Amino acid sequence: MSAVIDVAEKKQTFKMPEISLELPESFFFIVKFPGRKFTDEELYKIDAVNEDLRIETNADGDLEVLPPPFPETSRKNIAIDARLWIWAEKDKTGVCFESSAKFTLPNGAKRMPDAAWILKERYFALPQKEREERFTRIAPDFVIELRSKSVRLRNLQKKMKEYAASGVRLGWLIDPYQKRVHVYRQNGEIEILENPTHVSGEDVLNGFELDLTEIW
Repeated sequence: MSAVIDVAEKKQTFKMPEISLELPESFFFIVKFPGRKFTDEELYKIDAVNEDLRIETNADGDLEVLPPPFPETSRKNIAIDARLWIWAEKDKTGVCFESSAKFTLPNGAKRMPDAAWILKERYFALPQKEREERFTRIAPDFVIELRSKSVRLRNLQKKMKEYAASGVRLGWLIDPYQKRVHVYRQNGEIEILENPTHVSGEDVLNGFELDLTEIW
């Protein structure tokens, strides 16, 4: 099976079930299989044998491959997750997810936001079997993507627009390198906050504010 790779740099072997490809030694790369889409079962096997990588798929079925976060990014991720969880435990209207959760969006893409929140009434309306599936078919109400050195800003911006088009009501793209928060709303509005100390959950996460001073 042939593959088209959009980054041409140093090569290393990337193994998937019954597939061995020469892929770039890049922090982020896309693997294209023209005319081929993997089933959920196949994607699960790919994840299982490449557990050190984060693998998403876009709407075309291409594999988007990222390494695990660096320790500093991981530290910031867990700080964000903890604050979201603490607020959600008090608010009681929704449930939180960390970066290992993979959601199937309406366009077929499978995404793993760094943090997500879904209204309980939406999430628990899904059958239990669907909630226990590897790639639960639901778009979160709220997502956070934290930029790391491994991913270009434009790739994350494209993903955030996809979230909004899929029904995500509010999304934050947090860029610690430029000290900016890109706020994406379901109506298509994008607001860029320059070096904010806090960012608000607005009417989606009523009463939630994230302190960004330790993220910067």
